[in-house]
Amino acid sequence: MARRRQLLDFAVLGLLHESPMHGYELRRRLNAALGAFRALSFGTLYPCLKDLLANEWIVEDASAPAPAGRRPRITYAITDAGRREFDSRARLADPAAWDDDGFDVRVAFFSRTDRDVRLRILEGRRSRLEERLQTMREASLRSRERMDSWTAALQRHGEEATEREVRWLTELIDAEHRPPGPPPPTDGASQH
Repeated sequence: MARRRQLLDFAVLGLLHESPMHGYELRRRLNAALGAFRALSFGTLYPCLKDLLANEWIVEDASAPAPAGRRPRITYAITDAGRREFDSRARLADPAAWDDDGFDVRVAFFSRTDRDVRLRILEGRRSRLEERLQTMREASLRSRERMDSWTAALQRHGEEATEREVRWLTELIDAEHRPPGPPPPTDGASQH
């Protein structure tokens, strides 16, 4: 549970790094973009925001005008200390970063993650999945005779999905190893 909470803190700081948001917008963005938080409730989000406020990693602003008869909408913004905390967490490349729960969250913020950290996370994830794939194949061989057709189909589906993710990770890793291409031409450079 503590690791999931750390992921939520990281994700909230990452989203607020982009721009200030109110709680509803934060929840919507977390649910839409970050797989680990598809079922995120306000009962989980608001205690997280309270702790981030207590750590002075975010601030709240209730100065926006509220619709008639409603309470003011509170907007949250990241502080300089929150940016430093986010950057510190973005530099971590430990096994939690490539676990099932943490990987999608970390990839969502790869644009603000150093290349060497991205590579360690991608390589760690690929290694984890290759181990998982090997275990799946061994289990399938041992129990193939006892499996009904539905169980065998489900087993094949799991193996194929894992193989696809390993290929995708290999493509990303290869792309990280290639030197960056030339910058796109500016409007002035494209006109002759």
